[in-house]
Amino acid sequence: MIRNLIRGIITLLMGALGFYLNYLFLRLNLLQSLGWNLSPIWSYATMIALFALIGFLVAPISIRSFLTLMRWLDSRLTGVPTHDLMSGAVGGIIGLIISSLFSNSFISIPFLGPLLAVLLSLFLGYLGLTIGMKRKEDVLGFLNFLPKFRDRGDKADKADKQKEGKVSRSPEPVNYKILDTSVIIDGRIADIVKTGFVEGVLLIPSFVLEELRHIADSSDLLKRNRGRRGLDILNQISKETAIKVHIHEQDFEDVNEVDSKLVRLGQVLGSPLLTNDYNLNKVAELQGVKVLNINELANALKPIVLPGEEMLVQVMKDGKEPGQGVAYLDDGTMIVVDTGRRYMGQHVTVLVTSVLQTAAGRMIFAKPKIPLEKKSMGLRPSDEVNAIG
Repeated sequence: MIRNLIRGIITLLMGALGFYLNYLFLRLNLLQSLGWNLSPIWSYATMIALFALIGFLVAPISIRSFLTLMRWLDSRLTGVPTHDLMSGAVGGIIGLIISSLFSNSFISIPFLGPLLAVLLSLFLGYLGLTIGMKRKEDVLGFLNFLPKFRDRGDKADKADKQKEGKVSRSPEPVNYKILDTSVIIDGRIADIVKTGFVEGVLLIPSFVLEELRHIADSSDLLKRNRGRRGLDILNQISKETAIKVHIHEQDFEDVNEVDSKLVRLGQVLGSPLLTNDYNLNKVAELQGVKVLNINELANALKPIVLPGEEMLVQVMKDGKEPGQGVAYLDDGTMIVVDTGRRYMGQHVTVLVTSVLQTAAGRMIFAKPKIPLEKKSMGLRPSDEVNAIG
């Protein structure tokens, strides 16, 4: 409805422009010089209809371009300190004032005068805005001589410090944690939230919800179950925990990939991403966005095992090398037991020989503990095998 109204207004304005141009052409006798011998009424009707048609056809493109520009400006201005906005506004106003002083000289130029005046205003306004933001200390220092601006500057400074968390007696700033699709489907975030280790507000972008909905509607049974599990996890967090959950409607239509949108949102809000996606983790870190990885948290919470410690394990399967056996701790940590194949399916006490930390997790190498009486018979454990089962 609103778009149709704006389209109609643009059509009327373009028709009015055609009327005005035809008026100028008639006054300057340009139509006769071009061999256009139509009567004034028909020339007015033709110009109005032509420009109105152009406005009607161009209006949708103009509206889309304007909305894209507004979204871009909104994403760029979000998070800009108030002092920067104030100094930039002052610089832009000064630039427009200077352009108005020189525009009268250009208006007197035939045909191109008004266009040159508009271009001069745009150029000097943008130049003043840029200089004002770059030289904000000088601009604000000059404005501090005025009492009203000094009071407003103090309030703006206080507001900026509150956003940065530098004023302890003021309300705490909003501490967003942006969730991606992988961490929602994983489900462990619900248990972590219940423990109280996550504070602030969980931010769910609308495009993440849309991706979850597509996964939940997939024809593939596994994907459909994962998507529905993710939606259930979100409902569980919002209903059964004290933490706030906020649905963020901002989208970035110029970006197609969900991961790229998450990184852009993290940059705009200055908030960390909660994810299990290794690739997203690396890309976000390269672009200066903080990442909280649930897998890294899980690895950090695993019990520490040192070489020489004893543990009781059950050998579950063969290792990669001959004679090796593989066991697992309760948290899923793999234990490679040298000469452990003979204990397949049995519980055996082992001695830890080394611990290997990899990007995928932790791996423990061990060997069976041999009683003293067996050592006296000449039995000894094999050398540690460095292969991974």
